Amino acid sequence: MGLSLIGTIAFAVSGAIVAMEEDYDILGVYVLGFVTAFGGGVVRNMLIGEKITMLWQQGFQFMIAFAAMTLVFIFPLAWIRRWKSWESFFDAIGLAAFSIQGALYATNQGLPMSAVIVAAVLTGIGGGIIRDLLAGRKPLVLQDEIYAVWGMLAGFMIWLGWPQTVFGLTILFMTIVVSRMFSVIFKWKLPKRSLRDLLQDNDIPDRQRPPALQEERREIDVS
Repeated sequence: MGLSLIGTIAFAVSGAIVAMEEDYDILGVYVLGFVTAFGGGVVRNMLIGEKITMLWQQGFQFMIAFAAMTLVFIFPLAWIRRWKSWESFFDAIGLAAFSIQGALYATNQGLPMSAVIVAAVLTGIGGGIIRDLLAGRKPLVLQDEIYAVWGMLAGFMIWLGWPQTVFGLTILFMTIVVSRMFSVIFKWKLPKRSLRDLLQDNDIPDRQRPPALQEERREIDVS
């Protein structure tokens, strides 16, 4: 319950802030906040065969999320700007809390390692992916920044039988948060290969280019 509550508050606030950055009205703030806070659990349940209707049994978490988003909406903008400087930290808290909670949920269902890791990752990042898509942003997890890896680590450690006492889960929670913040501070990245430079070669016909590069080339030609 504690991990779920921590993750709900952190992600509800995250979704509300993103909605305000995109100039959404108060309805948009609540929609993005609820999606961020509860979307990961819904996606997880769909993939591991659990009832999605279990979402409606989380009345207390819904009220807490609603209260958190309402406070964010009425806070002075100066406070919001201060919170933005801590955005990655709160995001790391939500990731750690929900990843561990998702892994524990799958473990209690007697699922294999692959399902436990998937449940951890989807619970930790699923809501954020839906939030970013609704906000018209590139999902953070699909970029080269290390993010989902820490959710996978949480799932793997829980599957290995990490001590499921309050102390043991607290240590794992702190490990995931610290690891996530290290990846932000030191800009740890996953390897990637990009075709952007190749596709910008003038020898490639426009019809074979992605729409974004076609538009980019037209702007260069006009200038």
